[in-house]
Amino acid sequence: MPDRKRDASSIARPKLPVRTQRSAGGVAFRREGGRTEVVIVRIGTPGRWQLPKGIVDAGESPEVAAIRETREEGGVDAELVAPLETIEYWYVGDDASSPGSTQARERVRFHKFVHFFLLEYRSGDPADHDWEVAEARWASLDEALALLAFRSERQVLERARELLG
Repeated sequence: MPDRKRDASSIARPKLPVRTQRSAGGVAFRREGGRTEVVIVRIGTPGRWQLPKGIVDAGESPEVAAIRETREEGGVDAELVAPLETIEYWYVGDDASSPGSTQARERVRFHKFVHFFLLEYRSGDPADHDWEVAEARWASLDEALALLAFRSERQVLERARELLG
């Protein structure tokens, strides 16, 4: 009798709808005691270190969103210096584009673009971060490169290092 098990790849699955999502974030830096430090944030438990970033709100530019997210997640106010890079990737998740909706959330494939900018520190304290962040702190460039969880964000930080000299 032939084996009737099906290979999982041969099972027809409905295609998920695709949504484009834009986020922005910043490499907020300061020069302290002859070295350059950047703000990094730890998200979740036990947590992963990353650069501050978040969704670009409707009607908001990526530059403004990067400054806002750096303030919210990183606790610091900073000024735009230069664009760094745009990271692009895909992931599957629930579409929460209608917060407060009584309808069930829809599973979708997100095509995500994250715009990163170099930001110069003006004021504030990383301890003044919002509820989404478990911890925010200053780190040297080398320390941040060692701690950041995502290769793409380490590449963004390397680009920032080039611009900073």
